[in-house]
Amino acid sequence: MYWGIFIMANPYLPNWEYIPDGEPRVFGERIYVYGSHDVVDSDYFCDYILKVWSAPVENPSQWTCHGISFRTRSKIDNPSDVDWSEKQLYAPDVVYKDGKYYLYAYILDSKGCVAVSDKPEGPFKLISQYKYNIPNHYDKGTFIDPGVLVDDDGRVYVYCGYLGSYMCELNPDNMYEVIDGSYQENIIPVEEPFEFFEACSPRKIGDTYYLIYSPKRGCRLAYATSDKPTGPFKYRGFIVDNGIDYPGGNDHGSICKIKDQWYVFYHRMTNGTLFSRRGCVEKIEILPDGSIPTVEMTSLGFEDSLNPYDITLAETACVLKGNDDKILITEFDSFTRVITKIIDGCVMGWKYFDFGDDYSSKTMTLELKVIPRGCRSRVHVHIDSEDGEEIGVIDVGYGDRIARGEVKLVTGRHSLFFVVEEGHTGWSKDAFLHRELFDLEAFVFRK
Repeated sequence: MYWGIFIMANPYLPNWEYIPDGEPRVFGERIYVYGSHDVVDSDYFCDYILKVWSAPVENPSQWTCHGISFRTRSKIDNPSDVDWSEKQLYAPDVVYKDGKYYLYAYILDSKGCVAVSDKPEGPFKLISQYKYNIPNHYDKGTFIDPGVLVDDDGRVYVYCGYLGSYMCELNPDNMYEVIDGSYQENIIPVEEPFEFFEACSPRKIGDTYYLIYSPKRGCRLAYATSDKPTGPFKYRGFIVDNGIDYPGGNDHGSICKIKDQWYVFYHRMTNGTLFSRRGCVEKIEILPDGSIPTVEMTSLGFEDSLNPYDITLAETACVLKGNDDKILITEFDSFTRVITKIIDGCVMGWKYFDFGDDYSSKTMTLELKVIPRGCRSRVHVHIDSEDGEEIGVIDVGYGDRIARGEVKLVTGRHSLFFVVEEGHTGWSKDAFLHRELFDLEAFVFRK
């Protein structure tokens, strides 16, 4: 199924799709994203299916859904792909070797499996569970969330783990049999500064081996490097943090080069839960010394700048602050996602817009599409930071669905922040400080 809208911002997939734990791969002339599949209004991580999305490298905002590639539960005329479990599928990876595409998936409370396809989008057909002879091995945990590396010499390595990291080498002739003596524990230590938690993803760039993972503290993707696939690895820092000025949670993803640009794929929380995650992406840089400078979380996706004169969906916000961190993006239905729990003092931010270089007017109009909460409020509009230049104030009436006002014309590239204030100015204002004021659905600037 082709998704015919050019998705320009984060989250980069269609609004209704939830693909966390993204493993990006470029096969041929297309980018493929393999990840878990979350379900709206769920009380557990992940689904019983895996889905594949892809986009052309020439236009990484034009995504196509290839449907379900693997499943653990039968549905109507679609049988399960495994016969030993009906539990959820977690965090897969896919690699190419000798004309075939191999899917590695973790199934909750079992040791996972390997499947194969002639096409990168699948569907994938089961080959086997892992086969191994590892003393004192615990089947239900070690092979969680596998990341796979096919090295230049054809050798194949699996990295995995939860609360502890593990790796082993696979027999490249069958892609599922662990080579005796290759198993290692603590490939990434749990001690400082590494603090391994989960979410292994290996990459080889030049002669350097990278292992991207989620550390214990924060909501980050960290990375370590080595000159050998088996380590030892050196801690290098973290790439992105999805919890800075935003309702954070776990993170899982990896890096990928698309044409001449490197990206980090990660996810963000929505719907006020850890179980409703959506994929995002940021441009990154890999320096000559192999380091990856930390990047901020933005609204950009694959774009350099967003157009303020196009309608901006509120859900692309990358800053949400206030209301004791209860302010959040939530889904009302397949068509409507809003920022909700907005009270006095809340801050919403988007990075970055290019306002152009038109000086023909001194003002422009800002329109907000809101869902009213039966009260008055004011939206202070700032650029560059929440304390940056205020370019205008928009009054939101108690029953308004569209609020509009004139703001100062700005030019060039800026981040945008809305700082919300309760509309009452008299002695009674303190009585309304924790009242929800409105939900924000979208906004647009007009000249």
